Amino acid sequence: MQRFIQFNDETIDSFLFMEMSDLAKTLTRNGAMTVKYGPFSYLDVKEETVFISHFWDHRKREEEVNGLKSDVFLRTIGNLKETNSDEIVKYIDKVKNTSVPRFAKQLFVIGEDLRLEEICKKKRPGTKKSFAIRRELYRQHFQAQLNVNLTKSVFTDSLFNSIFLLLNAQSPLEEPVSINEEIDLAMPYIKGQISRFYETKTTEDVSIVCMGIVEVVDEIVKRDMLNEYFHLPEDVYGKADSPVDSFEDLKRKDPLANQDVLEEESTGEEEVMDEEFRTWHRETSDKGESFLQFDLDQGSQSDLMGEGVREGDDGDQALAMVQGSAKETEQEQYQNVKAEEQEHDDRKGGGESEYGRDNRFAVPHIISPTVPTAEEKKSYQSNKLLIAPYQKKLQKMIEKTLEHKRIQPRSDLHFGRLNKKLLRFITDDNPRLFYKKQNPSSEIDAVFSLLVDCSGSMFDKMDQTKLGITLFHESLKSVRVPHEVVGFWEDTNKATKTIQPNYLNPVLDFYSSLIPSSGSEIMQLQPEEDNRDGFAIRLMVERILKRNEKQKFLLVFSDGEPAAMDYEQNGIVDTHEAVLDARKQGIEVINVFLANGEIDEGQRKTIQNIYGNYSILVSDVEELPEVLFPLLRKLLYKSI
Repeated sequence: MQRFIQFNDETIDSFLFMEMSDLAKTLTRNGAMTVKYGPFSYLDVKEETVFISHFWDHRKREEEVNGLKSDVFLRTIGNLKETNSDEIVKYIDKVKNTSVPRFAKQLFVIGEDLRLEEICKKKRPGTKKSFAIRRELYRQHFQAQLNVNLTKSVFTDSLFNSIFLLLNAQSPLEEPVSINEEIDLAMPYIKGQISRFYETKTTEDVSIVCMGIVEVVDEIVKRDMLNEYFHLPEDVYGKADSPVDSFEDLKRKDPLANQDVLEEESTGEEEVMDEEFRTWHRETSDKGESFLQFDLDQGSQSDLMGEGVREGDDGDQALAMVQGSAKETEQEQYQNVKAEEQEHDDRKGGGESEYGRDNRFAVPHIISPTVPTAEEKKSYQSNKLLIAPYQKKLQKMIEKTLEHKRIQPRSDLHFGRLNKKLLRFITDDNPRLFYKKQNPSSEIDAVFSLLVDCSGSMFDKMDQTKLGITLFHESLKSVRVPHEVVGFWEDTNKATKTIQPNYLNPVLDFYSSLIPSSGSEIMQLQPEEDNRDGFAIRLMVERILKRNEKQKFLLVFSDGEPAAMDYEQNGIVDTHEAVLDARKQGIEVINVFLANGEIDEGQRKTIQNIYGNYSILVSDVEELPEVLFPLLRKLLYKSI
């Protein structure tokens, strides 16, 4: 399908992103430190995340790389080690009482970044080039913004732009532009104050200089800034979360409305009368903030609710979220497992690092294979007839190659083991003095895993994809090479922020794939929902590493970049990391990219970022068998 207009079709350069990620981990000496793209650059210490800005996108390669590096330098060498978070919290509290909090917070950012920049250049002189490019690009940007804001009479933004240009001036003689009468009168004082930023040694010093400027600006401007050029996140530098209330804290401490006590103690033989208890009564007539209220605030105290426990009955604990103290009942033997622990066990996602940080909430589900229906068997026979010429030709070529290797001479070779007959070394001009000890095996020492994208976007390509997989299956089966075919997808409807069910459907496994009648199961592959490629690849790597074959191949059939919940930004990078990890463990990962039309440059770059040069781009799925034939032949010859 030809796409004429593309909205928000941004792709992430995974190699550059990983370079920034490795740089952040190296400078912080923290392997858990992550990097994320965002509108602004800042450091989130709590989440161990460095945010790098989109400001550097769509620029020359050198400018983009150095701009992103400068963000990483400021956050890892600067903010992490040199910024005092407590002083920032105090400053934020102070500026909330002014009429220009946005101006005040952004002024603090440029003042603190200026101080940290000098620290970074002193500690690591190699960062000077990146900061020089950063300054020049920001000067160009703020000069353009100053002209726009002056034209629109946005005076507070114009003042901020002018302050930034003065702080990063190329000459000490540079003068500020005229904004309006009030600001122009205060500008000499402001210019003198911002020069003090070069003398700051600590975060507290920056805060003091900023407050001196903010107090003046608060009096001369009528409204706060409209635009946000830099970001000082309050939630990152905010106070620590309050401790969780203990059980004693949760107990009601307010006194009863009356403190009278019943004179007679209960004996258990009192007359009991059934009475209807309506849901509305005086004590609950006023609406409160709580969801349910289990206690009344008025009544006489008695000895009926003592500290003793009793055996639970069927009617107890109407709400599952409430767990009281009761003896063990005879009906459900939960024993010592608490309710919250039971729910946690049922809902825990994948490991924090086992399948990657971006897949920590992904939960794998392996679907049991089913018996093919008559319709599926009929469809498979049709596919089998279509690929028969390719399969027979490939089988014949492989058999001839194996036979040739079996009968070729094993003595009089130029390399191998040294023969005892060394006379030919003197008599012959080109002596053959070596031999090989044993014949090679006539079997192909290889194993294949075919991972098939079953996302919803495959609905118009699945039939041709199954035809190509049929070629693989029949060809590998004919030369006795074990293989498996697995479809994968993520359940969008059941996915949440903390649980993302991911399904693997192994229609053929390593053992059933060599059965002569196998193959119809391939027709059970159907387009489903989302695709979390990095997670699926890691699961497949676990399966294929259990095999003993020398050559291990993983082929991924897909039609685009990964797409799943909370996977949009880091999906490409996570998949690329999964591919690299697989290759490090000796598995050759090859992508077969499927399209129904011309493949644009953005798609090519995305696939290259994930799989490198190990990818086959198929612009017309109708030609899939012709494309897969030479690939399969090359891989099998490599294994002989």
